[in-house]
Amino acid sequence: MTARIIDGDVVASDVRAEVASAVEGLCASGRQKPTLAALLVGNDPASETYVRLKRRDCAEVGITSVLVRLPATASEEQILSVVQDLNADESIDGVIVQKPLPESVDAVLIDSVLAPSKDVDGTGPTNLGLLVRGYPSFIPATPAGIQQLLVRSKIDIQGMQVVIVGRSILVGRPLALVLSAKNEGANATVTLVHTGTSDLRSITRQADILVTAAGQLNLITADMIQPGAVVIDVGMNRIDDASKRTGYRLSGDVDFEAVKEVAGAITPVPGGVGPMTRAMLLVNTLKAAQV
Repeated sequence: MTARIIDGDVVASDVRAEVASAVEGLCASGRQKPTLAALLVGNDPASETYVRLKRRDCAEVGITSVLVRLPATASEEQILSVVQDLNADESIDGVIVQKPLPESVDAVLIDSVLAPSKDVDGTGPTNLGLLVRGYPSFIPATPAGIQQLLVRSKIDIQGMQVVIVGRSILVGRPLALVLSAKNEGANATVTLVHTGTSDLRSITRQADILVTAAGQLNLITADMIQPGAVVIDVGMNRIDDASKRTGYRLSGDVDFEAVKEVAGAITPVPGGVGPMTRAMLLVNTLKAAQV
């Protein structure tokens, strides 16, 4: 058995088309185009790439994109001042603060200062708290993207055993809340594990749906998969590759070539979860503009 490939690029394209149509309708009603501001501190290559792709997506769907740059030497006070200015700017609907921030900066503090109504990444304490309470405003983009990837790929979540490898506040923890909620496209039984879990293999083999977001190359091997399971790989690991223009290639947490012979469906890296994360950021920005 060779797994069905879940193509995140195709699903994300569908989502972007829906957002573009909604943006057109919003503008036709006399409202201004939604505007997304990105704050980029320093010149981390991965962050530069992510922001460039997000801005490209915005242009495709008719969302105005604003980029605010600060040098890597920017102080915490300078960053806070910019965030507060973005909060006060009524022309801006959504704001993302691109991570990572410099080590000297308290990222939690920055997230807490960002206005919840503009926190389209959904990672600030207010929006995460609303998610915990079951009344989410903005669901974090990657968990939202994973859920939509499953739903739009006709993969049943209701009553399934879901195992999530990774407990980060960006993916693992909020995704467990999203998929276990008593909602359509959810209502799963979720187990949250990590690289320190004893006998990880015995738990992952119970999963009908396995999501891995541990950031460890080839952590998930074929013997860790229940035959026919759905495997969602959120990992994004760089491997040196002189044949690539960038000097590296990307690979996930899953030993893809081996696992695809056991799984029923699987996401590739790249081209799986990544495009969906960006697509759901557009969805959240549209939602912010519609308020």
